Amino acid sequence: MQHPINILERYWNFTEFKPLQEEIINAVIEGEDTFALLPTGGGKSICFQIPALAQEGICIVISPLIALMKDQVQKLQEQGIKAMALTSGIPPQQLDTLLDNCIYGNYKFLYLSPERLQQELVQQRIRQMNVNLIAVDEAHCISHWGNDFRPAYKNINILRQLQPGINVVALTASATPKVVQDIIKELDFIKPKIFKQSFSRPNLAYLVLHEDDKYYRMESILKKYTASSIIYVRNRKLTLEISSFLESKGITATYYHGGLSNTDKDRFMQQWLHDQKQVMVATNAFGMGIDKPDVKTIIHFNLPESLESYFQEAGRAGRNGEKAFAVILKNKGDEISVKNQFLSVLPTVDFIKQVYRKLCSYFQISYGEGEFTTHDFDFNTFCKVYEFNAVLCYNALLLLDRTSIISLSRQFHNQVSVQVIASNPVVFRYLETHKDFEIILKSILRMYGGVFDHDTKINLVKISEKASVTEPVIIAALKQLEKDDIITLNLAKTDAQVTFIQPREDDKTINRIATVVEQQNDLKQVQVKAVLDYIKNDAVCKSVQLLSYFGETNIDPCGICSVCTKTKKPAKSQDLKVLRNQIIELLENGDLSSRVMITELDCSENDLKKVLQLLLEHQIISITKTNTYKLFHK
Repeated sequence: MQHPINILERYWNFTEFKPLQEEIINAVIEGEDTFALLPTGGGKSICFQIPALAQEGICIVISPLIALMKDQVQKLQEQGIKAMALTSGIPPQQLDTLLDNCIYGNYKFLYLSPERLQQELVQQRIRQMNVNLIAVDEAHCISHWGNDFRPAYKNINILRQLQPGINVVALTASATPKVVQDIIKELDFIKPKIFKQSFSRPNLAYLVLHEDDKYYRMESILKKYTASSIIYVRNRKLTLEISSFLESKGITATYYHGGLSNTDKDRFMQQWLHDQKQVMVATNAFGMGIDKPDVKTIIHFNLPESLESYFQEAGRAGRNGEKAFAVILKNKGDEISVKNQFLSVLPTVDFIKQVYRKLCSYFQISYGEGEFTTHDFDFNTFCKVYEFNAVLCYNALLLLDRTSIISLSRQFHNQVSVQVIASNPVVFRYLETHKDFEIILKSILRMYGGVFDHDTKINLVKISEKASVTEPVIIAALKQLEKDDIITLNLAKTDAQVTFIQPREDDKTINRIATVVEQQNDLKQVQVKAVLDYIKNDAVCKSVQLLSYFGETNIDPCGICSVCTKTKKPAKSQDLKVLRNQIIELLENGDLSSRVMITELDCSENDLKKVLQLLLEHQIISITKTNTYKLFHK
């Protein structure tokens, strides 16, 4: 058996392990059930990949995120290590072949979603595999009290029955003490080896800033610290708005959200990774598996939904060990906003029953039927037909998805296919009298060579880029071309697909998950309260607050957060005197706002406010109607 350090050098080009990695690896190799709680960037994946490579056989990895699975498999393959991920959408015949490859093809890693593990075919083949280790990634998903609970994770224990002699390693970057105990219980660990690294990040300053004008403060921070940054926002619209705002201020920015095409996601990601763009403005869909050590600043423009998610997102800053900043911008409206977004839209069990019954009716599924049937789903139409609140209904569908009643796959672009049925001469005669359609149709003809011969799927986004017209204009043109017998058009009016995983049993179906729904709603209440407590508490060090939440004790104040810096010694009177003279000197040349002054002067905002207040009280300066400051005698 190869020594772990040799494997590390061979495949990862590192000569030493990060804290606790070697201890975890040794425990796993010795056959111990192992629990590893490592912060974001702590190198969790190596803790199961190296033991698997050190031993004969294949490692089965359970992971909840398809994107993360694909990313890890790709990295392993690039290193010459045989790995595969069984994601959704693989036909049964192909699945059979892939599983055979795992048995006979010297594969080292098989990545599975917990839902895929429930398939009988998968279970049969796992029995035949030479398994050397079972790894459960993002293990907090097992716990009812975990940030991202997935009921399907509860059934991971089936691996214990399929491979009774094989040890398990559970890994997560965010778990409270309650969640840790829950994970150990659910995975049936006996005397597990538990490794917990301190979540302390001495180089990371946690700042909570009250700002009436968040845009101005965000701009100021990013101009002061020009290194790579991430801004987290609550919705897709804001990603575009803020990135456009920053570009208008001379700060290079791009954006990322779940609704972008894979091509755009990759392109925008690469721009940011290769420092062509300073700032990535993103929803929480961004960041999992991202390894960029030089991120200087993380800004949460809106309040996070939980301290678990905040800690993971903030932890993406300063992985190179240099000083970095995790900033939450808050204002008076944020508390109401976060309650409206996360609490007022929690679906009750009765509401979920109602949505489920209507969903079955919508697709005309009879009682006792519907299992594993898939349907195109226009969410907006569904909400209109049954007069459902869209956000509440969407959350109900997500819960049905999470609890494996349905599978909801979202498609964010219209699925369009066309075939040109008119002859070439007819098409070009037509275009002579319909100039508005010329660039659209010619773009399609140039991009899709077989469009005369057969029904061809087309990408509206790419055509829009090529023809420099909007998608609605393209769709209107295609409809007219169909009416004029130039093309046939299939325009799918769907934004998602729904697969029913269980047969229809109405209330019985939902009653089975009622306890889970209520627990998840309770958890959300607790999480939002924890976030609000965190942003309101200006008496205790921010780092201490976060670490205490995750069960750490005897923590010293960090000295660099927004609480600690406020409690530092005030500026000396001599320094304030110098600042006073500097302000007066500036105002001799004309009226100025405090924002302009702060850019001109080497001082803190607090000191500036303090001196301005003193100058106002002594009637040395006054405030104008435009909220600028001027010398009183002028």
